[in-house]
Amino acid sequence: MNQDGVDLETSLGYLLKEASSALRAAMEEVLRPLGMNVTRYSCLELLAQRPGLSNSELARGAFVTRQSMNVLLQALEREGYVTRPAEAPVGKVLPARLTPRGRRSLEKATVAVRSVEVRMLSGMTETEQSDAFRILQRMIHSLREGNDGA
Repeated sequence: MNQDGVDLETSLGYLLKEASSALRAAMEEVLRPLGMNVTRYSCLELLAQRPGLSNSELARGAFVTRQSMNVLLQALEREGYVTRPAEAPVGKVLPARLTPRGRRSLEKATVAVRSVEVRMLSGMTETEQSDAFRILQRMIHSLREGNDGA
């Protein structure tokens, strides 16, 4: 361990980042043959589960900038995967919705992504999976709420 730094062998934060990176790489691998990447898949999945999200909401949900999401939405619209109104029904928001083509593409991608999650969890019991889920939710909550453990 570096006296000034974090011991990477025992750092939970580093391990979480490594797990995140491994998960993303595995997802990219199964999505690539479908002409998709994780960000595109995330956008389509978010729209399927929450139709009409704004560009900003999609960007937050997919962990990208608003600018990146705007570029992606324009491409998805050109390719026929999503539709957006020409004019905002309220304010400046142009809510996006999946087209039938977008839904078909998402169905294939969801099967591929689910296979990665099944593989990731294959060495864990149901109790371990549920414990991991609960613990990760608690970590996220603590970080988002600014809980410093005091």
